[in-house]
Amino acid sequence: MIDTAALKRDWLGQPRADILAGIVVALALIPEAIGFSIIAGVDPRVGLYASISIAMVIAFTGGRPGMISAATAAVAVVVVPLVQDHGVEYLFAATILMGIFQAIAAVLRLDLMMQFVSRSVITGFVNALAILIFMAQVPQLNLANEGVSWLTYAMVAGGLAIIYLLPRVTTAVPSPLVAIIVLGALSIGLNWDVNTVADMGELPEGLPYFIIPDVPLTVETFQIIAPYSLTMAAVGLLESLLTAQIVDDMTHTESNKQRECAGQGSANIVAAFFGGMGGCAMIGQSVINVTSGGRGRLSSFTAGVTLLILLAVLGPIVGQIPMAALVAVMIMVSIGTFSWNSIPNIRHHPWPSSVVMLATVIIVVWTHNLALGVLAGVLLSGIFFTGKVQRMFKVERVREGDTATYHITGQIFFASVDRFFYAIGPESSMDDPANNVVIDVTKAHFWDISGVGALDKVVDRMRRNGRSVQVVGLNEASADLVDKFALTDKTGVEIGLAPHP
Repeated sequence: MIDTAALKRDWLGQPRADILAGIVVALALIPEAIGFSIIAGVDPRVGLYASISIAMVIAFTGGRPGMISAATAAVAVVVVPLVQDHGVEYLFAATILMGIFQAIAAVLRLDLMMQFVSRSVITGFVNALAILIFMAQVPQLNLANEGVSWLTYAMVAGGLAIIYLLPRVTTAVPSPLVAIIVLGALSIGLNWDVNTVADMGELPEGLPYFIIPDVPLTVETFQIIAPYSLTMAAVGLLESLLTAQIVDDMTHTESNKQRECAGQGSANIVAAFFGGMGGCAMIGQSVINVTSGGRGRLSSFTAGVTLLILLAVLGPIVGQIPMAALVAVMIMVSIGTFSWNSIPNIRHHPWPSSVVMLATVIIVVWTHNLALGVLAGVLLSGIFFTGKVQRMFKVERVREGDTATYHITGQIFFASVDRFFYAIGPESSMDDPANNVVIDVTKAHFWDISGVGALDKVVDRMRRNGRSVQVVGLNEASADLVDKFALTDKTGVEIGLAPHP
């Protein structure tokens, strides 16, 4: 059953703001899509057609209203060898398979893996992307490059002034859109000699049209494209889910991550059938959209439609937009994206969290590989968490008469089994050895077969040294593990446990 209230909220909640924000995003998408096409080694129209298709389709199928998806560098860098070795038709086929893999990921609920991405990793991801966005603008500010002069710096400064000062006067129109229009009008009217969008690459003429990739439908083709498709799907979903989480935080709303995975898959499949490359969510354009007032699905759809109109009808005018105007917008994005409070928090947060955040930033910026940086951050978070839990472990020995009781507190799992084994006895080595030993695990929990194995070893060692051993206090989950996997006491009776259901 269609939720008409949600449909109205997502599409008609604030149409004016969504439409204006979408226009701003469309203008910012053009140089980005051209640049990503150049990275992938394909014609600029491949990236532009992908951005049109993905933005329009994801507006209907995505799980995060207000988030912008299009062609991205993260996916473009993956396909460079494929395009070089086999051509653009194989890129289209790989993009279709990428979408299928993402749809499968939605069915398998791989979006739940986001639960293992810590806040420190997300902060590092955001900061790294902000740095990369700024670094991508540096060539347009390098005086050694053709078309860059003092006038470029003046235009960028003027654009930033409009972006940050206009909202103090009025918020009726997004300030980035005003900056692009004003600087564009000045540049065209006064014939300033500055770099323009057309200098980035030739803009396509005409509309995208339906195609079927011209590749043989054979096992060999699948073997060629599958590794690329799997990597593209993983990178695309990772960036999309992280960006969705960031937009969630910015808008104080929740999103459907499973639907987003499926939506990304359908958008990429459609893009490939209309001559586009693969893509995913874009944090830069999503920040532009949200800060310009875009919140609903209409903003993403407007971005795609506007981009289509700009290329099909207003191509010559769009080509004359000065890059300085778009650089000013992207600098605003990098400033707004960076988590500035993360800098003083380095001193105040626990050091493992700061290390995870910094490691994620460094690896992403150094390698330009978002997936690698996030993976490293997740692994570091897991290692630090495991170490923390491992240290939350204590053994206290109490002697009463001829009985020594070992009170165990903490978590017994693969990382703490050595400490557990060496902390309990051997009783014969104690200064006051007792003949009877009680191992009290009331305040402990056994998590895996490694912990059960360690308990086996402790009990076996005590018995070989002539001690009677009794284990008490096992909770139900731990007792289940002991009954199923203990080697020395299958029923639990010999170590003081009554069988349980």
